[in-house]
Amino acid sequence: MATAVLTPEQLDGQAARLHDTQAWQQIVTGWEHTAAEPAPAPGPARPSDWRGMLSVPVDQLIDDTLRALPAPPPQERPLPGRLGAMLPDRVHLWRRVGQSDLRPSVHLGHARQILAEWGWQNTPYRLRNARGARCVCGAMISAHRLGYGSLDTVDRAGAWLITELRAQGWPGLIGPWNRYPGRTAADALALVDATIRRASLAGQ
Repeated sequence: MATAVLTPEQLDGQAARLHDTQAWQQIVTGWEHTAAEPAPAPGPARPSDWRGMLSVPVDQLIDDTLRALPAPPPQERPLPGRLGAMLPDRVHLWRRVGQSDLRPSVHLGHARQILAEWGWQNTPYRLRNARGARCVCGAMISAHRLGYGSLDTVDRAGAWLITELRAQGWPGLIGPWNRYPGRTAADALALVDATIRRASLAGQ
């Protein structure tokens, strides 16, 4: 089964281009705010109808609540062991068979699992080091190749990462952030956690 070869550098560039589009800015602008309150319905509400006491429709309350819930944890599907971490990702392509697409926040949850179990590294634009540890972009690419999300989902997850980096004051791409002097594995996990929360709250 043929699949596109994506490098960390390519993912970084594609995510940045997506982040800079007007459509993406509309997605992320105001994600943390609720909709404006609707105008009250004409006429007094019946005392027995509790819905009349609400300032927003029940359906909207349900939708807002569901969007505020964190993304469900990744399905229990153990990662390949340490030897699997060091093998080329194409060896694992069979795991993509029959897998449905995911929300970006769920994809990032699997990338986080890879960083936590296989390790984090900051060699410039290398998918892995000799021990099989990944950079942040490398973890996202490996999650895709293991069957967790389409390439479009990977791009959108990367755009959410860049959105979170902008919110934290970082003006550049994910790769330079990953290899910045003094960066640690704990920093990488914290960034992914914050991005998962941001995307989840936006329903993504």
